[in-house]
Amino acid sequence: MASAPASLERARSSRRQNHTTAGRVPPYNLQAEESLLGAMLLSRDAIAAAVEICSADHFYKPAHGHVYDAICSLYAAGEGADPVTVADELRRAHLLDAIGGPATLITLQANTPATTNAGRYARIVEEHALLRRMISVAGEIAEIGYSVPEDVTAAVDEAETLVFEVADRRVTDSLHPIHELLSPALDRLEKLYERGDTITGLATGYLDLDELLSGLQASNLIILGGRPSAGKSAFAFGAAAHAALDQHATVLLFSLEMSHSEITQRLLCSEARVDSTRIRNGKLQESDWPKISHAIGRLGEAPLYIDDNPNLSVMEIRAKARRLQSRIGKIGLIVVDYIQLMTGRSNAENRQVEVSEISRGLKILARELDVPVLALSQLSRNLEMRADKRPMLADLRESGCMPASVRLQRADNTEVTLGELVASGEQPMVWSIDDTGQVVARRLIRAFASGIKTVYRIRLTSGLHVDATANHRFRTPCGWRRLDELHPGDLLAVAPLGHADHSLLVGAGAGRLPHGPIGSDRRRDPEGPRPSPGRPAAWGRLADAIRIGDMETYDATVEGTHNFIAEGIVAHNSLEQDADVVMFVYRDEVYNPESPDRGTAEIIVAKQRNGPTGVAHLAFLAPYTRFANVARV
Repeated sequence: MASAPASLERARSSRRQNHTTAGRVPPYNLQAEESLLGAMLLSRDAIAAAVEICSADHFYKPAHGHVYDAICSLYAAGEGADPVTVADELRRAHLLDAIGGPATLITLQANTPATTNAGRYARIVEEHALLRRMISVAGEIAEIGYSVPEDVTAAVDEAETLVFEVADRRVTDSLHPIHELLSPALDRLEKLYERGDTITGLATGYLDLDELLSGLQASNLIILGGRPSAGKSAFAFGAAAHAALDQHATVLLFSLEMSHSEITQRLLCSEARVDSTRIRNGKLQESDWPKISHAIGRLGEAPLYIDDNPNLSVMEIRAKARRLQSRIGKIGLIVVDYIQLMTGRSNAENRQVEVSEISRGLKILARELDVPVLALSQLSRNLEMRADKRPMLADLRESGCMPASVRLQRADNTEVTLGELVASGEQPMVWSIDDTGQVVARRLIRAFASGIKTVYRIRLTSGLHVDATANHRFRTPCGWRRLDELHPGDLLAVAPLGHADHSLLVGAGAGRLPHGPIGSDRRRDPEGPRPSPGRPAAWGRLADAIRIGDMETYDATVEGTHNFIAEGIVAHNSLEQDADVVMFVYRDEVYNPESPDRGTAEIIVAKQRNGPTGVAHLAFLAPYTRFANVARV
């Protein structure tokens, strides 16, 4: 839309105050709002129904919007919502008194007519909000006209945009079964083979991989990473089609990158084995039509559901999945394409934290519905700098790495280096900090190599120091920040050592930070205080950071809190911490056009929480954009 002239801009500031017709009250239904909130306090299914339809600004009474926000925050974190937990959430946000105190929540719960009607309550709330928005927009359009703008064309354009936004703000159901996207179904073919007893989970149809994983296991989060053009989507679509077509499993596919039509076209091309170029341009051969009809027959009967909403959040995915499962029964597989395009918490400290929270939300979804979730992920560009372009765990992560010599603090207050953990495979309890900044003991479930990288040494004024790569994150009063974003004088979270001038980590702001050197070097004071559960972490002030050279680096994964105390300083761990399985797609021909391995692909299983790692080989059929099993000798 063209930029509005100055006269329109001046009008905007005042017209919102003048568009309501005098003496008339906009439409609302407080009873529906109260009934919806009460149902949400009683039932998780009611929350799932509500978040598909409503948002906080749909409520006429501001206090109701605050309660809705608090319930949704708890739901997004995988926690239960009831008068006690919601009251605590509102108290933390300093809004409990604004809604009338805990008694208001109890009253909402007690006066709920029926939790099963939550969807209808939500629709009533949303419809009244839509009417209020329509009245508001009508007033704004009237003000545009009364202002007699210099550029009438621009004014009409703005009015059209405002009207469009009224309808566009409605939450639409973007979930469609694939048979609605295809021509009338033809007869279905019998399944290609019976699944072997050795496959205990959901078979992908990729035989070598299924043997390695024993299928995709229920409640597991499986992350599939790859660089652009590697074939992540083709792999995932192939697994989804096999699950739906050959195992009759209900598959829910969320694509934030492709539209319904693009996905349908790719599935049809892959299943029919008709050249994708001919599918795109319509220049089909006579022999293609029987194949297409055959494929339509199979796909038309498949329990495959596709959602192409490009603005999905984890909460919306969870709500839609729960709604579908309650309607049609058990879901066999959920595919998300892909993580980095998803919408997360708007007030997250940075995008790295936001992506980590999305990863955690998908793991909660997998456990909640007892279904494998296959999430695609874009890899970092770092691998392009290496001679060997095969992906590794370090390419998936949003955080950095540390040398083998870096020492972690066990929960028994002994020390162990990252190198020793990698060599031994040990999974000790280590010191970590929780969301409130308290020291807690958590299980270190994995330590692994990350390759040769440039390492820097950060030194605190206390004498503490730790070596890490530039992208490793450390806890600051403003959240987790990368090493290369830090400056001398910045405060970093450190292990509490009992000194009187240590500041609490919780809620520390600029006005509450300590000044001057903090703490002492624990390594020079072996008899000094040690961390213990429940003690608040402390702050240390950054003195400087210097480059010390290129060396082998490592990282570790800590369960739950996703951070550890290294050399007395709190450091974050990797994005893959929530994944049960991490796989990568590698095709050598993407980097080496003359590669002798043209037409083949490696599926690298780099992490499997409950099984072996390894490599499965597949054929890549470029004309059909699909993977296939290689012939077994």
